[in-house]
Formats: sequence, structure tokens, C-alpha cells
Amino acid sequence: MASHPSPKTDPVLSVENLTTSFMVDGEWRPVVRDVSFTVAPGETVAIVGESGSGKSVTSLSIMRLLQADTSRIEGRIMLDGRDILQLPESTMRHVRGNDVAMIFQEPMTSLNPLFTIGDQISEALRCHSPISAADARVETIRLLEKVRIPSGASRFDEYPHRFSGGMRQRVMIAMALASRPKLLIADEPTTALDVTIQGQILDLIKTLQEEDGTSVLFITHDMGVVAEIADRTVVMYRGEQVESGATSDIFFRAKHPYTRALLSAVPVLGSMAGHDRPMRFPVVDTATGLSDIPIEAADTVASGEQPVLQVRNLTKRFDIHSGLFSRLSGRIHAVENVSFDLHAGETLALVGESGCGKSTTGRAIMRLIEPQAGSVLVDGTDILSLDKAGMRDMRKTVQMIFQDPFASLNPRMRVGAAIAEPYLEHKMGNARQAEGVVADLLVKVGLSPDMASRYPHEFSGGQRQRICIARALALDPKVIVADESVSALDVSIKAQVINLLLDLQQSLNLAFLFISHDMAVVERVSHRVAVMYLGEIVEIGPRADVFGNPQHAYTKKLISAVPIPDPDRRRQKGRSGNDEIKSPMRPADYEVVPIQYREVSPGHLVAT
Repeated sequence: MASHPSPKTDPVLSVENLTTSFMVDGEWRPVVRDVSFTVAPGETVAIVGESGSGKSVTSLSIMRLLQADTSRIEGRIMLDGRDILQLPESTMRHVRGNDVAMIFQEPMTSLNPLFTIGDQISEALRCHSPISAADARVETIRLLEKVRIPSGASRFDEYPHRFSGGMRQRVMIAMALASRPKLLIADEPTTALDVTIQGQILDLIKTLQEEDGTSVLFITHDMGVVAEIADRTVVMYRGEQVESGATSDIFFRAKHPYTRALLSAVPVLGSMAGHDRPMRFPVVDTATGLSDIPIEAADTVASGEQPVLQVRNLTKRFDIHSGLFSRLSGRIHAVENVSFDLHAGETLALVGESGCGKSTTGRAIMRLIEPQAGSVLVDGTDILSLDKAGMRDMRKTVQMIFQDPFASLNPRMRVGAAIAEPYLEHKMGNARQAEGVVADLLVKVGLSPDMASRYPHEFSGGQRQRICIARALALDPKVIVADESVSALDVSIKAQVINLLLDLQQSLNLAFLFISHDMAVVERVSHRVAVMYLGEIVEIGPRADVFGNPQHAYTKKLISAVPIPDPDRRRQKGRSGNDEIKSPMRPADYEVVPIQYREVSPGHLVAT
């Protein structure tokens, strides 16, 4: 980690009384109010807060990337001694990239899919310095290797779609570093990444900072990442700076109620030691900072009963055709011989990185995609053998909550109608009865019945996810497949939705197949855990056994990569490794070797 700068050093960035307003309905409305902080040479300052707190608007104000005719920036932004708010746009174009550079949250939308990554980095170089195309190519290859992209020379001419999410983020970092800026602004650069890739990107930013002495302004809502990387922290809430100071002071001596609420909602890996059953998150009042005492969920799993869901040897492969005549050239082995049971009142978490096959497993169970082989028994009936009418009936028993609640809801349909639709489609009652069911479900998920008349865009992300949960409950299911259902939510909203799921499980005896890559959340909510790698379950067992005594190398890697929200326990660089998840693509004639398991302890199996 970069050493703490001397307080006598002039700051690289000094933000004084920053207020940013937008023109709304003919009047200026401030969204960031009176924010002040500094970033010293070689220092990392984190701006932390939830969606709508103003942290991204603050970073865009510093870069002067807001639309000039609809925004107004007041105060002073001193970058290396110059007030950049006073600079003409022509000078500002030279400042961006040369003196300050920015990494954005979603690398795929930041890269042009029509140009090779080498051309895009070279363009950034040639925009800011008079060098030839040949020299730009040499420097680009050096940058690719600097950000740990192997075989930089051979990957110069590849397009963004050929890179994984983690590798695309490395390309964005290489582009940002092209002109050796004094300040790097990283706006949620790890939010969309898997935990191991996130660890690699954080390690990379630390290493580059040490090598080049770059200052970093890190925008995030993840307190684990803040503890991992930041020297000082600024906490924002509803457009205002509510607390700032050394990161250790913020974590251990937080004064503002909102900061304490934010910290209490962070799932901490290892906090479930000694607890056999899932546990609710503490509910904190953001006005007072006072929290309730979380209690273990009641034991809802009845031993000895037949599982409500039995999956046996589930297999899903995708054919790859290539060449002039579209011949079969290979297959993606997305799900390979997956087997598990799920009991009423139980949560089985399916964990792994992107591409491991966990979402495909969930979709195959729902028959949203058709598996090639295996059986899926719901209450003893194999749903893979059902016709269209039988499947329609089965959907009353098994429902799914998807990752993106906004994409799951029809923007033109009122939420009351969206919740009532499956109830009416399955002829479970008439329109008047549906109204009563909708009102009851909205109350159940923590919303009010009068919200039924609103449209999806009138709700926050967390509220929309509650609406999707209400809709899934409309058919009174026994099993819910929750596919990354809380991964896109802010930390406190995530805690609220998880508490809601645990409460519903207890009152309705629901079985959850909880698909996630967030190991700290999984530890909190699950009874049992199945770890997937390259389409296969490599370890499965009771949650306490898998987390307390992980046996498979991949399980250990996943657990060790989780950021710990404690500045005193910062992970050593390099613990995440530098390898990406391998490809599940196999030749067309590939013969699958069935996986063998050994039993570590009762119910705890690991692939040999």
C-alpha cells in the first residue's frame, strides 16, 4: 500500500465548497451541496455512499463531464494548483487524460466494439502527445503488459468482445494511465466484477500506485473495498458530505448515524461462526444510528421429509458451429452432471464466478432453457417430461426472481397489474380477489397497498426488487430460484431485501435456490452451499462446513478473495492470483469423465 503522504505536501486535488445543480422544470436544483476534500500525492481517498448520494456526480464535476447547458458547478476545484472550473473547454480537453484520468464502472460500454483494444489505447496516447503510430503501438503493448494482460503484443489487434470483464477493466486502466496522469478517478471500477477478479483489479491499482506515485480518488458503495484500498474516506448521504477522516477512524470511531448504519449493513465473512442457521442483518435507524439485535432464523427445515426439489445429473451444453457450412466445431459444457436436493424451508446457495454455470442451472431447472439430460423432480414429478399444460401448472410451485428488477417489469404496466398478472393467468381467482391478493403481497414485502397504481420507474431499485418478490409469491410457490437477486443493490437495501427473504421463508416455509457470487451474503443466508466451477459442483455441504473447512482449491480461492471490511486486516497483494476462470468450451468429440466425490464429514462432499 502507498505510504501515507506528509501533511505538508501540497495536494494534487483540492475540492472546496463544491455545489453541483441541474436544471429541472426551469429551476436549478442542487444535487451535491458544499462538498470539500483534498487528495495528496500518492494517496487514495474513497468517496463512499449509496445510489443517489451524489458521489458519481462529484467525480463527473471534477472531470467537467456534465452537460454544460443543464448543469452548474460552483465552488473551487484546484488540480495541481489550477482552478479547473475557470479553464476554457479547449484547455480542459488537454487536462483530461494528461493530468487527470477516469476509469468508469462498466468497461464494455466504455470501449468501442468496432475498434481493436490496441487502436483505442493508441488513440488515447496520440491525442495527448505527438508520437508516431509505430511508437504508439510499442507504448500500448508496454501498457498492456503493465496492467498484467498476458501476451500484450498478440492481443493488440483483438476486439473488446474477446476479453472477459476483468480483462476489459484492465484495458480501461491501461487507457487511463496512457499519459501518466497525476490523479486517477476510479468510479465503481469493481462493482460488476466477480470477487476474485475484483481482488486482482484492487491489487493492480495498488501496485501501479506504488510504481508511479499516482493519486487515486476511488468512488464506491462497497465498504469492504474502502477498507482494502483507501487511506482516507469521505462519506456522502443525499448530496452532502456527512463525515470524513482516516479510514480506520471512519470504521472504528464513526460519529454520524448514517456512517454507522452503512457499516452495520455490510456482511462480514466469518461473522456467522457459531451460528447454525441463517441470520437477519441488524436494522439501523439512519437518523439515530441505533440498531436492533439480529436473531437467528427459526429452524424451518424438517429432517427426514422428501425434498421439494431433486436435481439429478442435470446437463446443458451449447453447440458451437463455425466455417462456411456451419459445421459443429465444439460445445460449451455449461452445466455437467449437476445433482442436489432442496428441502422445504431450506436455502441452498449456488456460488461461483461468472461463466461457472450457476445461472444456467437455475434456468434449466425452470425450463427457460431445455437441458440435454438429467431429471428435475418437483414434489416427485419430473418436470423435464411434462408437456406445455403440465409445465404451466408446475410454475405455480417453482418461481424465479431475476437479477435486474427493472428489466423484469413491463414499464407500461402498473405494478399492481404486474403482480396480479400470474394470479389471473393461472385462474386462481377473479379481478376483485386479485386486488386483495396484491394489497396483501405489497404489505408482505414492506410496501403499501396504494403503491399498486404506480409504474416501475417511480420506484427505487430496492423497491422494484420487492415488487418482483411479491409477483413471485402471487402463485403461492414452494420453491423460489433467486438468481443474483440482491447483487445490484446498495448495501443497506441488500440487507433489507435479504431480511425480507428470510422472514418470508420462515412464515411461508419457502425453499430457496440462492444463486450468487457474493460469498459474505451467502454465508449469512444459506443452510447449505454448493460451489460450481466449469459447470460442475466441486464442493457441497452445510454452510458452516464449507466456510469453516473448505477443501477444494477453488472454494479456498473464492473465500480468500473476499474483501474484509476492516482496515487493520488489509489483504496482502497477490492473494487473488492473476488467473481467469478457464473456458468451458470443449471439442465436439470430447468425452466427459464423471466427477468423483469423497465425503469430508456428514453431507460435506468434495470433488477428488
